[in-house]
Amino acid sequence: MTDMPAVLFVCMGNICRSPLAEAAFRAAADRAGLSFAVDSAGTGDWHAGAPPDRRACAVARRHGIDITRYRARMVTAADFDRFTHIIALDHANLAHLMAMKPAGSRAQVSLLLDHVPGRRGHAVADPYYRDASGFDTTWRDVTAGAAALVEKLRRDSP
Repeated sequence: MTDMPAVLFVCMGNICRSPLAEAAFRAAADRAGLSFAVDSAGTGDWHAGAPPDRRACAVARRHGIDITRYRARMVTAADFDRFTHIIALDHANLAHLMAMKPAGSRAQVSLLLDHVPGRRGHAVADPYYRDASGFDTTWRDVTAGAAALVEKLRRDSP
């Protein structure tokens, strides 16, 4: 890579999994002493402009991270050139991203857990319709994925 990696995390509405993945990635990059451009988005527009789900904010807060200022947005075709890596949180969003990816765009598209040894092909479960414990499970998954992705980007950087 010749320029700084830029990472976009994508789920359905951008209020649960993708903001948590963004937060976990920012924390992992900070711990590694690395700097990346990072954001999150959704494939749907239901929550555009809204803050993350209160349960997502609570789990992030328990881990010392404030995500209350994040705001949901929808992924756009321009994101495929703005970001070097677009990371889907599940298979439906991966398929949606692959279908909308413009020809010749620079973004590498993958599932988050593909970067975790032994988790290739696994999706981060959507906690939205579950109780608060589902957000703890999601936090563990996105934290593992974020740490593995930071390590991959560190190895791949010049």
